Amino acid sequence: MSDRGNNGAAAGGGAVYGLGFIGAAIYYFWAADTFWEFVLAIPKAIVWPAIVVFELLKSFYGGR
Repeated sequence: MSDRGNNGAAAGGGAVYGLGFIGAAIYYFWAADTFWEFVLAIPKAIVWPAIVVFELLKSFYGGR
């Protein structure tokens, strides 16, 4: 059996993440002042969704 109906949803999620990655990378490059901030801009842009979820959950549950 073919699984053709679900391919569009996965591509849509990847496109949204890709646009978010590009936006985050531009933001982190723009906000960087030192060499190491420029170096860390790409890893930060890759993991920004995890940071956002962590901070939202921390604020929702009153983290330490």
